Amino acid sequence: MGRHGLAVLVTGAAGDIGRALCAGFSKAGYFVIATDFEQRSGECTGDVFVGADLAELARDETYREKFAAEVNAALSGRSLKGLVNNAAVQKLAHLDEMASADFRQALDVNVTAPMLLVQLFAGRLEEARGSVVNVGSIHARLTKPAFVAYATSKAALAGLTRALAVDLGGRVRVNAIQPAAVETAMLLEGFRGKRDIYPALEASHPVNRLAPPVYDRLDYRY
Repeated sequence: MGRHGLAVLVTGAAGDIGRALCAGFSKAGYFVIATDFEQRSGECTGDVFVGADLAELARDETYREKFAAEVNAALSGRSLKGLVNNAAVQKLAHLDEMASADFRQALDVNVTAPMLLVQLFAGRLEEARGSVVNVGSIHARLTKPAFVAYATSKAALAGLTRALAVDLGGRVRVNAIQPAAVETAMLLEGFRGKRDIYPALEASHPVNRLAPPVYDRLDYRY
């Protein structure tokens, strides 16, 4: 059916991994509905962009209904084959510095919004025999200081994935991936002022480098 019949919804589409996901699905022939907080020139590579504040989506039912209506309109009769919950916020702070508002935002965007998006589109995904992919993180299992909010949210996302896979068994497939370090703008921001320790991060990976996020840079040379 290709681009004319099958669609994929990708959250966090303006980020490095999001752009790579959109480009990959587009190359495979899917109609890509990209969503992010805002669309900045050249940052989203989907066929249609639908703006969404996922923290607001997690808290406001009216906002969710409006977003669902916009996505359904963008589908325009196409089957929704996939939902990729890729969007995330990374609030870095040690426990004694952690603001409760930042902790709640991490849970809203990284856990609650993915659950609600699956709830919103489960019917369409089931009709298409589609699937959900939640983009987790190695921080769900192995973390480091100052990642209290992020690691907690990614561990919760892993639990949500297992629960949804059981709850929707036979209707919609639900899986997660948990990448290690990916050389995104979000990761590099965490190394601001301390790039001297960056080589140690690269050396902690079996291939002695970080994963590239951009689709046209992907290679499998080891």
